[in-house]
Amino acid sequence: MSKDSEVIVRTEHLTKRFGHLVAVEDLNLEIHQGEVFGFLGPNGAGKTTTIGMMLGLIEPTAGRVEVFGLDVRNNLASILPRVGVLMENPSFYPYLSAWDNLHLFARVTGGVTNDRIKQVLEIVELSGRARDKFKTYSLGMKQRLGIACALLHDPEFIILDEPTTGLDPAGMKEVRDLTIRLGQEGKTILLSSHRLHEVEQVCEHVAIIKQGRMIAQGMVNDLLKRGGMLQLRVTEPDRAMAVLQEPSWISSLTREGDLLLLGVSVERAAEVSALLAKNGIFVSEMKTRENTLESFFLEVTEEG
Repeated sequence: MSKDSEVIVRTEHLTKRFGHLVAVEDLNLEIHQGEVFGFLGPNGAGKTTTIGMMLGLIEPTAGRVEVFGLDVRNNLASILPRVGVLMENPSFYPYLSAWDNLHLFARVTGGVTNDRIKQVLEIVELSGRARDKFKTYSLGMKQRLGIACALLHDPEFIILDEPTTGLDPAGMKEVRDLTIRLGQEGKTILLSSHRLHEVEQVCEHVAIIKQGRMIAQGMVNDLLKRGGMLQLRVTEPDRAMAVLQEPSWISSLTREGDLLLLGVSVERAAEVSALLAKNGIFVSEMKTRENTLESFFLEVTEEG
C-alpha cells in the first residue's frame, strides 16, 4: 500500500499505565487506507489495550490516537459509526436465526435496511443459512456472522481481534478467505492475531509489540528479508562453529551433523563465505532456507 494513501489510524507516543504496570509505552504506528494490517505480540504485549484506546474504551496515560484524522478523545461520535469491530468470540442469541440476530442489531444501530442485512449475509456467504438458528452454526459460521454484524453499517475501518480463535482448519480458511476478500474490496482492516501463519497469508503490513513497545514494523516481505537462514555444509564444522560465533551480525548458530544453520541476512552470504575461507574452512554447499513470519516473530520477541 502506498504511503501516499490516507492514514486511517495514527498513534503518537501512545502510552498506558495501570498503576505501576506499563501496558503500552511510546507506541507509534500508522495504518493506511486499504491496508490489511497485522497487529502481533506475545500474550500480555498490550494489543488489546491498544485496540481499547483506538476505540475510546481506555483513556491513554500519554500520547494520542487519531482515527480518520480525528483525535479519539474528542470525536468518538464521529469516529465510531465508521468503524466495525469483531472481538474474540462474538455473542448472539442462540435460538434466533442469523437474519433475526442481525435485524436486532440493525435496529440498535439504526439506518440499516433489510437489503443491507441481505447484502452482508451474501458477503460472508451465509445467505443459504440465514433462517437457521445461531445454535446450529459451526464455529466458523459463527465467526463469519460476527463479521457480518461488524459490516452492517458499512464501516470504512474494521478491527478483527483474534477472529480464528477456537476454529478448526476449515473454519480458519473460511475467515481467512473472507478477510482477504474484504481487503480486496478496499476495506482497511486491523487483524490482531497470534496465528502467525494466518497473518502471513492475509496481511501486507505488520507491527509487532512486546511488553507494550514496538519492536518491528513494516511490510511483511521486507521484514522477512531482514531475517533469514543460511544453510552451510563445511569440511570442519566444529572449527566453523567457533569462527562463526564471533560476528555480532549472526543472530543464531546451530548445527545439524555437518550442516550449519545461521540466522543472518542473505545479503551477508558472501561475507560468511569469505570469513570461513580466511580461516581455511571450505564451504561445499550454501543455500538459503525460506524465512517465515513465525520464525521472524520468534527471533525478534526471543520467544523461541
